[in-house]
Amino acid sequence: MWQHNGTMKRLVWLAGLACLVLAGCNGGDKSADTDTGDSKYTIAVIPKGTSHVFWKAVEAGAKRAGDELDVEVIWKGPLKEDDRSQQIQVVEDFISRGVDGICLAPLDSVALRGPVGDAVADDIPVLIFDSGLESDKQFSYVATDNKAAGKMGGERLAAEMGGSGKVILLRYLEGSDSTQQREEGFLEAAAEAGLEVISSNQYAGASKEGAQSKSESLLGKFAAGGTPEFDGIFCPNESATFGMLRALQEAGLAGKVKFVGFDSSDTLNEGLKAGEINALVVQNPEMMGYLSVVKMVDKLNGKDVEKIIDTGAAVVGTDDLDDPEMAKLVGA
Repeated sequence: MWQHNGTMKRLVWLAGLACLVLAGCNGGDKSADTDTGDSKYTIAVIPKGTSHVFWKAVEAGAKRAGDELDVEVIWKGPLKEDDRSQQIQVVEDFISRGVDGICLAPLDSVALRGPVGDAVADDIPVLIFDSGLESDKQFSYVATDNKAAGKMGGERLAAEMGGSGKVILLRYLEGSDSTQQREEGFLEAAAEAGLEVISSNQYAGASKEGAQSKSESLLGKFAAGGTPEFDGIFCPNESATFGMLRALQEAGLAGKVKFVGFDSSDTLNEGLKAGEINALVVQNPEMMGYLSVVKMVDKLNGKDVEKIIDTGAAVVGTDDLDDPEMAKLVGA
């Protein structure tokens, strides 16, 4: 019961955040007007990738803000979430084009520092969203509190396991700050609960196919013959969760071990309904995209912008789907 109550508190907080943002934007319509009165700001929004459901929701939020504020939002990013060179090229292209502002979800917390510095040197303000950058050049960071969200996932998995047992952490991708923070939060919660982590050094990679292959390798090592040597699994993003779900299904282990994943999609929601996933930590990607554009417009209009903006997260379990508000979080 304490889990459900804690989640509902987060839901109330998220709803309050949305109301505050929308209230602020009622006055933001006029803030998007430029001095000339007949031109629009052009804002580049660059995600880590463009194929996963999460990014499509971010795009929807960014474009909604663009429509409301009458600014041009250009959405462009690498196809795959491990193509650092392509993302760097996209940033450089937008600098050459002379856009008014860049909202960037960096694939790598270090590799994108140079391009961001180049943009700021050209008087193009940069807002970082979703995943952190080891730089002081950006004016704001809009994201989930990823460490806290990962810890929420670890606490939920520990509760599902009755507070003891062996767990596997399938990481996402080296250099990805957001998922690294989630992984650290999960490991902190696991240690506090007294869970034994038997594997935490494997990475799913950027694609769902790669994630499934890595998951199959892990199950082959720790569940040979169909008998698992572990009690629970945590995955820190959509593609890793998808790959692990598919591997568990094919191995006949879905629903037989406790499984907490991250983000939502039609496939993951079906897994949640079927009890093959015990819980999903869900973010608010549409609000992330929306706020990124809103805060960029505020910056361009000379307004003060918070350095860090938390867009919130919540845990939705299989038992929570009877609650319409909880089900809505995962689109179920």
